[in-house]
Order: sequence, then structure tokens, then C-alpha cells
Amino acid sequence: MDVQVEGRTVSAAPGATVADVLREALSGKKFKTVVAARATGEKAEGRLLDLSAPVPEGCAALEPVFADSPEGLALIRHSTAHVMAAAVKKLFPEAKVTIGPAIDNGFYYDFDVERPFSSEDFPAIEAEMQRMAEAALPFTREDVAKADALARFRDMGETYKVELIENLPGDTVSLYTCGDFTDLCRGPHVPHTGFARASKLMSVAGAYWHGDEKNPMLSRIYGTAFADKKSLDAYLHQLEEAKRRDHRKLGRELSLFTFHEDVAPGMVFWLPKGMLVRTILEDFWRKEHLRRGYDIVQGPQLLRVETWQRSGHYDHYRENMYFTQIEEDAYGIKPMNCIGHMLLYRHELHSYRDLPQRYFELGVVHRHEKSGVLHGLLRVRQFTQDDAHILCTPEQLQDEILGVIQLIRALMELFNFEYKVAVSTRPESSIGTDEAWEQATGALISAVEAAGLPYEINAGDGAFYGPKIDVRLLDSLGREWQCSTIQVDFTLPERFDLVYVGQDGERHRPVMVHRAIMGSVERFIGVLIEHYAGALPTWLAPEQARLLTVTDEAVETAKRLRGELLELGIRTGEDTRNEKLGFKVREAQLAKVPYMLVVGEKEVQAGGVSVRLRSGENLGLKSVAEVAALVRADAEEPFKRGGMRYSFS
Repeated sequence: MDVQVEGRTVSAAPGATVADVLREALSGKKFKTVVAARATGEKAEGRLLDLSAPVPEGCAALEPVFADSPEGLALIRHSTAHVMAAAVKKLFPEAKVTIGPAIDNGFYYDFDVERPFSSEDFPAIEAEMQRMAEAALPFTREDVAKADALARFRDMGETYKVELIENLPGDTVSLYTCGDFTDLCRGPHVPHTGFARASKLMSVAGAYWHGDEKNPMLSRIYGTAFADKKSLDAYLHQLEEAKRRDHRKLGRELSLFTFHEDVAPGMVFWLPKGMLVRTILEDFWRKEHLRRGYDIVQGPQLLRVETWQRSGHYDHYRENMYFTQIEEDAYGIKPMNCIGHMLLYRHELHSYRDLPQRYFELGVVHRHEKSGVLHGLLRVRQFTQDDAHILCTPEQLQDEILGVIQLIRALMELFNFEYKVAVSTRPESSIGTDEAWEQATGALISAVEAAGLPYEINAGDGAFYGPKIDVRLLDSLGREWQCSTIQVDFTLPERFDLVYVGQDGERHRPVMVHRAIMGSVERFIGVLIEHYAGALPTWLAPEQARLLTVTDEAVETAKRLRGELLELGIRTGEDTRNEKLGFKVREAQLAKVPYMLVVGEKEVQAGGVSVRLRSGENLGLKSVAEVAALVRADAEEPFKRGGMRYSFS
């Protein structure tokens, strides 16, 4: 039987294994990195196979699965979960095993033990795992009769495996063994335990069997594994860096915001410095929208329930909404701003000459999120959306989408973000005609292609009223964050009877573009804090400069210089405490202040300040005017990218 492997034809003898074929087709070095293979052909059906499996009858091709591929990593992590379970059983024979799947970035395994595991158990478990990895024990598969498997696991006292087998269909089950440990598993697995070398146990947690609180509480051990130690070390470094950059931690340390979960869970309390950051960002964003031809508007927080029923939100989104009663009338608290903007459009009759109408609102919205998913600024119940709705003619649609894409690009370049683009198509639960959805989806794809942006199709993830472009930005650690969205909507203008008078004097239906660039202002600020590790760019820093006195004699001069800098538009603080200069410098660095201005006897006599940067660089003695020029030039630097303007005072 001839089998294709990466463009080569290999003759597979009767009884040949997948490994036999791949070993002949690939170089020795390359073959060593293969963990499994996918078979294709008349009877192979795209099955993923162990390397030890016989080549299936009718197999036309074998696609190698390499260790560092996403599919290969999932196999390594699943196999490492088995290795961990084997190590646990050796060290804690009384432990009963349950399930151990691969998950994003790792794996876990649940155990029924009298004493729950803790991180103190990790060194011994990891040592046993490494011993098994160094031994490169093979994973061997056997298909056995269901009755035999039940008897085998009953004899071992593995009651959870017995329950799992009893609920499986068919008369046979597959078992995998590595060393002395045998587990129920459909496979496949990596060839041997040596692929579990680059692994690390991460944390412990409790978990109910089958997720049901009526069942026993199990002890869950989480771990991670990679194709090599270098990748593992890079991942662990990224985790440590992510902890250092955690916006919740930095928010406390920098006195930006706080939460009071006892009175307002999922809602942010902005402290003065944080509110200043937010105000600077929002003021800039309003000016940028005015410059690009948007009108700033504002709609109410509450609308009668009938309005949400008319829009379709009540049927498709009500589980995410809050409702209230006023004088026996039911109201919905807005989760988005589109209805208010449509009602503003209807305030007067528009001509085609008036279009496009671009309404922009930094609108506060409320969405119900379960308490378990709330996460600092990144997942809240009350947030401000930088929302806009563009009502235009069908002929204007592509240019308007391209204008929004240009604004997204400019924002990404301002903060030096890379980003990915996806076009999300019609979900199962939706409103509108097939024709409207096809037209809207086609318009988005045409605009993305005209803009020269690579994109992928995200099937079924559009909004219930229209398809959308989703933009995911990548921060300095390479993590993805959902940010901008552009949605094309032919349906809501129909439901709210929005019209314009065309050149022919007849009434026509406009198209509506829903768009948010930052998305949630709260989330965007949280992402910025983590992206910059709290050291916000100078234009956005709440405190751009801080005066540090060396002696009490310099206090009066420092206060005067601060007044001069404030007059010049530089946000300046002061530290006149009777502390050593080194302590004050360290405090300013921890506060992420871009410029530290030292005032001692020499500086008083010279009428200036000695400038230090938060990076540690010393710029020497400067006058107040020179400091202001330095700060302003630093603030303006990011705006040289992307066509935005710095216009703050």
C-alpha cells in the first residue's frame, strides 16, 4: 500500500506501523519530533493515530503531528496528565484517579484523596514525573472487552473509572499504560514519557465530580507542559511578567482605582489619579472624533421595555440586561447605545445630503455578568463604551467602514499595538433577512480587503442584528485582547423605520454601522496598564513630573517651580518630605513618574532643576522652560505615528 507523507510516497508493508512509514519518509531529526499522525483516505477518515498503531487499511496519506504544533502540544499535555497521575499513584497509593484532560496552556487531573493536595506536594510529584520522563517509558494501547476492563478497575479499587466505563457505549474500551500505571483513555498519546520532560505543576483547586456539588469534592492539580524546556521557561517567565503587570495590583499600588464588592460588585470606583488618566484619554478621544466629522451626543440610561422588545434585545439579550420599574412601567437599563442614537436620528427628517450622520457617545452601559467572571477593569458590570453609530446610504457604506478601519489603525499605532482581524458571521440566534446578512457581510469583507488587512472568518459569532469585524490587539507580552468592533446593520433601521429623502424625492432606508474602537474604556485602560506595566506614556501619565527637594531650604523654590510648570501645562507633583533623596527617587520610580526634578542648593542657586528619568537616566541641570519642552516633546512623540494629534494643556 502506497502512503503519501509530506510529498513523498512510501510503500507500507502489511502490518507496518505509522512509525515505520514516517521513519522512512522523514529525516531522523525530524522524525524524533513527531508525536502522532493524522490518517486520510477512503477508510482512514482523518483519524489521529498513535505512532505505534498499524497503518489503517485504505490510508492514502499520513500527516505528521509535530510536538510544537497546537495539536502536538495538546497531546503532550494530555500524556503529561497521565504521567502526573502515575506519579501521584506511586507516591499516594490510596488516591483514586478520575479524569485528566488537556486544557488551554496545560492540563489537570482530579483525584479523590483524604487530604487535598497542596503546592508542598509538588516537589515530590515533579521529581517522580521527571524520573519517568528520563526513563522514556512507552505509552502502550490495548483494546479490551468492557467486562474485562470493569473487573480490572474494580480490583484496583478505582471506582470512578468503573463508573466511567459503565456509561460508555459499545463492548470494548481502550486502555493506555505507561510504566506501572494503566488508565482508561481513547487516546492517542505521545510515543513515550520522554515528551513530558518540559512540564511544571502550577496550582491546586477543589472540584466536584461531574461538577455537581452533591458529589464528592476532588483535589485537582493543574500543570503545564511544552515541547521543550526553552518554551516552558518562556511561558513561566511570561506568567511571572503577567503577575508583575497585573492591572489590579498596579491599580492599588498607583492609587488609580478601587472596588467595593460589598456594595457595588463589578463596578469601578475611580481614585483621583485614575480619574485623571481616564479624563485625559476621553478628552483626547472626543477631540479626535470631532476632528473626524462625528457629532457628540448622549442618550438616556433607561428606556421602556417595549423599546427593547422592538429592537430584539429583549428576546436575544435580556439575560445580560438589568430591569427596573417606574410608576408601574417596566424599563430596561441600557446595555448599549444604539437605540438612543436611532431615536436621535429620528428627531428630524434627513436628506441624502445630510448623510452620513455620525453619532459618538462615551456612553455608560450596564450588562449583567456572573460574579465568577468579574475581573478587575477587564470584566465589569458597569462600563463606558466609546460607541458610535453611523447612518449612511448603501453607496456610502464601504467608505464609512474604511474610515473606521483607519481610526482603528491610528489608535493601534498610537499605543504601538499589533492586532488581528476577524469577520464574524451570522449566529444561529439572529434577526433580519438572508439578503440583508449577505449584503452586510459582503460589505465588511470588501472593506477589509480594500484596506489590505489579513483576516479570518469567525463563523457564527456576529451580533444578533448583523455581522461584524472584530479586532484583537496584542499587548507587549503577546496576549490577545478583544478591542474594536465594526458591525453593519440593515435590520434595526427597518425596525425603527429610519428613513432619508433621496435624490428622487422618495424615502429610503439608511444602513447603520455600529462601532466601538477602544470598546470598554475601563477594559482599555486595564489593558494599557498591563501593556506598559503601569508606566503609562508621558502624555497619559497622571503625574508627568515630580519635584524632589534635597533640603528644607529648597521647599519654597520647589513650590514656586511647581506653579510655573503647572502654568506651562505640565502635570507636576512634589515631594517635600524630610526624607533622603534616594528614598524620594525610589518612591517616584515606583509611582512610574516619567520625570523626577531634583531641587537642592545647587539647583536653587542656578534657578533650575536636575532631571532624572524613570528609566534611571540623568539629563543634568535644566531650566523650567527646558523641562516643559522635554515633557511636551516626549508626550508628542507617539502622535507622530498614525495621524493623530496631541493637543493637551
